[in-house]
Amino acid sequence: MSAVLPPETVAVATPRRRWTSRFSEEHLFLLLAVLIGVLSGLAVVCFRIAIEAAHIWLFGSGVHPTPQRLVIVPVVTGLVVAVLVVHLFPRVRGSGVNQTKAALYIYDGYIPFRTAIGKFICSALAIGGGQSLGPEDPSLQIGASIASLLGRKLQLSRERLRLIAPVGAAAGLAAAFNAPISAVLFVIEEVVGRWSAGIFGSVVLSAVSSVVVARWFLGSEPLFRIPAVQFFRPAELLAYAVLGVVGAFASVVFSRAIGYLRPRLKALPQTQYFQPAVAGLLIGLIGYAGAPQVMGAGYDVMDQAMHGHFTWQLLGMLAGLKILSTVLSFTSGTPGGMFAPTLFIGAMLGGAVGGAERVFFSHLTGSVGTYALVGMGVLFAGFLRAPMTSVFMVLEVSGDYSIILPVLVSNTIAYLIARNLQPVPIFDMLSRQDGVDLPSMEEEREAAIYRVEDAMRALDVPVVHGEVRVETALQRVIESGANLALVDDWSGGWGTITRGALQQAVLQRHDAVVRELLSLKRMEPLFPDNTLEVAMQRIHDWPFLPVVHRADPRQVIGIISLQDVLGAYRKTN
Repeated sequence: MSAVLPPETVAVATPRRRWTSRFSEEHLFLLLAVLIGVLSGLAVVCFRIAIEAAHIWLFGSGVHPTPQRLVIVPVVTGLVVAVLVVHLFPRVRGSGVNQTKAALYIYDGYIPFRTAIGKFICSALAIGGGQSLGPEDPSLQIGASIASLLGRKLQLSRERLRLIAPVGAAAGLAAAFNAPISAVLFVIEEVVGRWSAGIFGSVVLSAVSSVVVARWFLGSEPLFRIPAVQFFRPAELLAYAVLGVVGAFASVVFSRAIGYLRPRLKALPQTQYFQPAVAGLLIGLIGYAGAPQVMGAGYDVMDQAMHGHFTWQLLGMLAGLKILSTVLSFTSGTPGGMFAPTLFIGAMLGGAVGGAERVFFSHLTGSVGTYALVGMGVLFAGFLRAPMTSVFMVLEVSGDYSIILPVLVSNTIAYLIARNLQPVPIFDMLSRQDGVDLPSMEEEREAAIYRVEDAMRALDVPVVHGEVRVETALQRVIESGANLALVDDWSGGWGTITRGALQQAVLQRHDAVVRELLSLKRMEPLFPDNTLEVAMQRIHDWPFLPVVHRADPRQVIGIISLQDVLGAYRKTN
């Protein structure tokens, strides 16, 4: 994946007219999400057909391509793709996930539509020509590009235009995966990082509508023919825990290999025309040597692995060769995605671990297909570092919740071990190699949250009721030695009153009550579990805010000021 370069012309920089129809922009955004889903679904259908057509045209319609084509086709398509990328579509390198994140956080939702065209052509040629890459990530970027174009044409506000790229990304990914739940979770978990009702609704609508369109043209069959899932004994969780450990180490090897080779190849610009061809040659030789299964996305091979068509030794070998071939393809700058290779490696690794455990521990009853299915989620959690998506992806693909315990155990173990051995997730590593500092969703999830209870101090001012006479309130303030009092006005909320205001009121009106001296603007109290960001938003011009008990909002347990908040942040740095 190349550096995310700023567009030459950022159309969104100019002010936009507001829509004046009877629909608010929020309603328009929801309707637009459906349209984005329909268009993205159509684009992904054409993309999948183009990949299949390219594969048949290049390798022939036979089940087994000739040895000559296995070697020559990846080299020739690599050269063609390199020329297209260098001269026509320089922004289509890599998977497309980080480019979509950059559109959200840097370029106000701007993705050139030329990128979608280039991604479509180059990725279809590369994947159809045998490069070890997948169509899901390119589909994600194609959907985001379509959404960005529609947003610009409709002149949406800047905030809506920023969020429209993830909406299109969810539509493209859902159509490619034929799994709307997984697509929604991945976009929210990895691209957006936060969600509100509006964002969630738009992402769901786009994902569902794109899947409906894709199923209309391609059928409702899932990507894989899932075999009967078998999980009988709780003791088998130990076997799945072993799969989680093995998957974690495979994920780290996969990630570190990409992190090591990619910047070194990028430092050789004079070889950019030949890197995809050399990668294609090496992958073709792997296929020629007896492992053509590693070429392309490999969905049919995953299907065969889940139905026990390979020995566990061959499955383990295919997992290692797929890591090697995907590293070669991706680091050479060939456009394509890592989702399918990740699933492939996970399926092969899961089948290999399951088959080996059944040989050495015959009492285990789990099928190789079940281990292969769980292995998909293991690599997804360990390599792509999307733990929630990895769980729901397996459940959505299988349609069987009886394997929830193996999935949770193995995915959690893989995620935790991989996170400790490889602290920087793959997408964050790629963006930093490109010199782009995109927000790390994993780092944000793991960041410490500072709350009001970490900064508040003990109550050091008197509390008086709004119905108390000013003489009584002044006496309490003088006795406490404070310069002001916190006023609890039950009918109007919280406020403050200074000693000077009380003294002046005593001189002017002896019968006044404290409530009459308060301004109309009242304090909004805080709870101890509120974040310090909430405190910053509410303090405004108040000298402090009361911190009250959730079970009894009239019980003041402390106060917090702006200086207290800043002091708490200083202590943590």
